[in-house]
Amino acid sequence: MENLKVVQFDFGFECNPILAKEKVVKPTKKDKSDFVFDFMDCLASPIIVFKSAWQDTIPKDILSRIKLSRIICSMTGDKTASLTETLAYMMPRTYEAPMQTEWANIYTWLGLQYAMQNKSKDQLEAMTEIAPKELSDYEKGLLKNLRLWIYDKRRKALKGILKKNKVSKDDGVLDIQEKLF
Repeated sequence: MENLKVVQFDFGFECNPILAKEKVVKPTKKDKSDFVFDFMDCLASPIIVFKSAWQDTIPKDILSRIKLSRIICSMTGDKTASLTETLAYMMPRTYEAPMQTEWANIYTWLGLQYAMQNKSKDQLEAMTEIAPKELSDYEKGLLKNLRLWIYDKRRKALKGILKKNKVSKDDGVLDIQEKLF
C-alpha cells in the first residue's frame, strides 16, 4: 500500500489537476525511523524551560498545548520549537530580571500569537494593546535562533532518555513506554 499512484479527478473546479509522478519513491528504513523519532519527539520530549526558581509558575494551559503545537510544527516540516514552546521557555526568565527591549518585544509578540491561536478574548484584548504587531528583522533572527536552540536541546534530551531506557528482553518494548501510558 505504500506505492500507490494517486490521480486527481476533475470535478469542474477552477484548479489544475495534480499529475501523478511516473516514478514512485519507496521510503527507506531511515525515513521510517526518522518519522518514529519525530513523532516521539512531539509527544515524549521534555519541555525545555529557563532554569529559574520561577519555572513552576508556567500556566498549565500553556504546558498542555505544547504537544499539540509540536505536532503542528512537525506536520508543516518546521524543524524548530513551536511558538507556544518558546513562550513557555521564556516565561520564567521574565520573572528573574528586566529584559532588553528586543526580548521583551519577542515575549509579548509570542503572547499575542498564543492568544490569537487559542482565541482567548480577554488575553487577546490585553495583548493587542502591549504587543508589537510585527517583529523587526533583528528580533526575528533572535527568535529563530532561540527556537532552533530549544529544538536541539529537546531532541538531545529525548535521545538521552532513549539511551538510558533499554529494550526489555521479554517483549522487545522500550521500558519508557510504561511511563508514557
